[in-house]
Amino acid sequence: MPLDVVDLRDFYARPLGEIARRILRAKLRARWPSVNGLRVLGVGYASPYLGVFRSEAERLLSFSPAHQGVIAWPEAGPNGSALVEADMWPLPDATVDRVVAVHALETSDAAGEVLREAWRCLAPGGRLIVVAPNRRGAWAQTDTTPFGHGRPFSRSQLTDLLREALFTPEGWEEALFMWPVERGLMLRSAFAFERIGARLWSPFAGVHIVEATKQVMRPLPARSTRRVVRSPALNPAPAGVPAPAPGG
Repeated sequence: MPLDVVDLRDFYARPLGEIARRILRAKLRARWPSVNGLRVLGVGYASPYLGVFRSEAERLLSFSPAHQGVIAWPEAGPNGSALVEADMWPLPDATVDRVVAVHALETSDAAGEVLREAWRCLAPGGRLIVVAPNRRGAWAQTDTTPFGHGRPFSRSQLTDLLREALFTPEGWEEALFMWPVERGLMLRSAFAFERIGARLWSPFAGVHIVEATKQVMRPLPARSTRRVVRSPALNPAPAGVPAPAPGG
């Protein structure tokens, strides 16, 4: 069953959701230390993470899939969120510079179409970050968090999806190494788990974070046309003139 936007909102209001948001926001900021003057689009349920770019981005937008629902965002100021179909976003081609996809691919029946629409809307050289649950991680094994719903991914599966949509994966990270339970000690130790887990049990992280760039296909040069000169023996004989016998 698809996640509802109210469930997503409630998760990020909980202590565990707040910890996850802080960890992942730090990873996003490290990947993109500056988006000054750029247009940034979040898809899925990315609004908890977009605020880290608010002070410098030229424009921030948040698109939610139709099956999920949408909540006005941000709380103050003009609304920047919209409800969209997976393969039809209300943007012209090549109009955004960065796309952040969180809670977007794992719950979609058409993950490839989501990525192809991101490709269409990104400007040449644009960049995409996907945050998706790791198939081998503890967060994908429990449905108490949004990362336990839908389809989790391995690295190779995400790589194939991105390449089929004409993206080139360029950087990988893992995050959310803590066990997804809301216990005081576990929450207090979350950042220590991130440091230790990245060194000792990276394959079992809760989520993959992959950055990819848009491939721009170059047109193939027109094939040169050569004038073919046929042997006289291969030319058809004029009408009414018998063709020469073989051998002269």
